[in-house]
Amino acid sequence: MNLDQYLDVHVRALNLRSSRAELIARNIANADTPGFKARDIDFERELQRSAQGQNAGRAVDPQPLYRTPLGTSLDGNTVELQMEQSAFAENAVRYQSTLTFLNSKLRGLMTAITGQ
Repeated sequence: MNLDQYLDVHVRALNLRSSRAELIARNIANADTPGFKARDIDFERELQRSAQGQNAGRAVDPQPLYRTPLGTSLDGNTVELQMEQSAFAENAVRYQSTLTFLNSKLRGLMTAITGQ
């Protein structure tokens, strides 16, 4: 059994969730910055891209996309604070879920190793 393959999807998901949290936090921090354009990543697409990159033996950085606002701002800022806060909370819950899955896999490995 290859440990990297066994844990791979969860590790990649944690990295992407972390990158997404940084992007959303940056969006929230710049909610009042004129002309700032909110960005996010397409999680599913980036997870697939990272799997392809891992198979090719290289790390893949997520490619942020500009978020399309529901309303327009006079100063050109596309951050919608409530949407960003909601996205941040959802991402945090999913990050915690991924940690729980990873923890479960590691516990299963420890059980197999110790024979309990």
